[in-house]
Amino acid sequence: METDATRAITALLLETEQAHGAYESTELNGVYDAEWPRWYAAHAVDHGLGDLLRRPVTVTEVSDDLAAAYAEFDAADPKPAEGWAAFVARRLVEGR
Repeated sequence: METDATRAITALLLETEQAHGAYESTELNGVYDAEWPRWYAAHAVDHGLGDLLRRPVTVTEVSDDLAAAYAEFDAADPKPAEGWAAFVARRLVEGR
């Protein structure tokens, strides 16, 4: 069951994905950012992730959670139909 928090975090992650794409393009000259979880975490925390989760979060914690949840999504076979952002958002809301 998708909650309001999950929907809001999914939207935040998709906005973060767009912002990160612009960052990779302009700041990294199109080079893949292997440290993307940290960038995503900093952006998401700065844009209210803690409020959406209703608990304080740190960039390090969120970075680790993002990397783990995305690795789980990436390893799934078949891929979850919900898409990466919703999958990761659900994991963040569930605290795993």
